[in-house]
Amino acid sequence: VQLQASGGGLVQAGGSLRLSCQASGRPASGYAMGWFRQAPRKEREFVCATSWYGTTTYYGEPAKGRFTMSRDTAEDTVDLQMNSLKPEDTAVYYCAATEGGDYYTQAPARREEYKFWGHGTQVTVSS
Repeated sequence: VQLQASGGGLVQAGGSLRLSCQASGRPASGYAMGWFRQAPRKEREFVCATSWYGTTTYYGEPAKGRFTMSRDTAEDTVDLQMNSLKPEDTAVYYCAATEGGDYYTQAPARREEYKFWGHGTQVTVSS
């Protein structure tokens, strides 16, 4: 699976951005997809993930109440709507995919469980 993330940019605090991730080269089985982010000098952290059917979605603490993940399985895309952005949201955002598991419930939060990664898109939030 190849993943291409887009939609990053520069936004003022309180603003919104919408990231998209396009998957191509679908594996033999369905796959969960997730978003992670990595700020300078910090570990890559979990943002959110959704199952293959989009029936289960988990959010990490930074995303709860502000970010919404959506999935279009037919188009092989996932979007991340980010609202009320803060300077601490500044990071490179990566989409990731992992195949297998339960198509309704598998939505891993651990980056080690993801097999495929995109190159990331930069999000910068100014104060």
